[in-house]
Amino acid sequence: MTDNEIARVSRLQAITMLFQGKRLITATELAERFSVSVRTIYRDIKSLEQAGVPIVTEDGKGYSLLAGYRIPPVMFTENEANALILAEQLVLNNKDASFTKDYADAIDKIKAVLKTTVKEKANLLSQRTRFDQNINRTRTSNNLSELQFALTNFFVTKIDYSNEQKKVSSRLIEPFALLSTQENWLLVAWCRLRKDFRYFRIDRIKKLEMLTEKFEPHKLTLQEYFDKYY
Repeated sequence: MTDNEIARVSRLQAITMLFQGKRLITATELAERFSVSVRTIYRDIKSLEQAGVPIVTEDGKGYSLLAGYRIPPVMFTENEANALILAEQLVLNNKDASFTKDYADAIDKIKAVLKTTVKEKANLLSQRTRFDQNINRTRTSNNLSELQFALTNFFVTKIDYSNEQKKVSSRLIEPFALLSTQENWLLVAWCRLRKDFRYFRIDRIKKLEMLTEKFEPHKLTLQEYFDKYY
């Protein structure tokens, strides 16, 4: 097998994995990702169809896999999947392009074999998490994993929070996003006491309880939140 043939087989496998990780993807997106022409992608799609991969073509929108077609799922728990998403945010700050690309490709493959519900929650967490590199972090907390779970499952959360004057108050919050500054992890959440979005430093959360009550997801993206409030 020639190098070109090996590259093509590898690309076909990668395309299949990408289809399993996304609901819809265009030929242009695939061509840009694999640095080939759109015509080459058309030939790849045809080859996959001939091999029995059930690809659905949506005119003017792109390609997707027939609902229900997937390779056996890797048995990651939801918390394990969330940990991988957090690690992805850390790795993407690395300055070596090849390293970040390889890790992004690996994450795509992992997402592709997650169960649908876990994958959707992992994608949501990825959209709602931002990280700025910080090698001198000294503050720590034990609430990040639970807050990730509450964010992606829309659980109302009760916290005992200490302000700058060390005065502790109880709040009912609706977790919305997680941010990392140069010093602290921050939670963006709708505070039912203040009836507005508020920042909470995670290291100042003294006690956390995830309630059984669920809240209605807030209908805005993280970028829309920044645009509206800043």
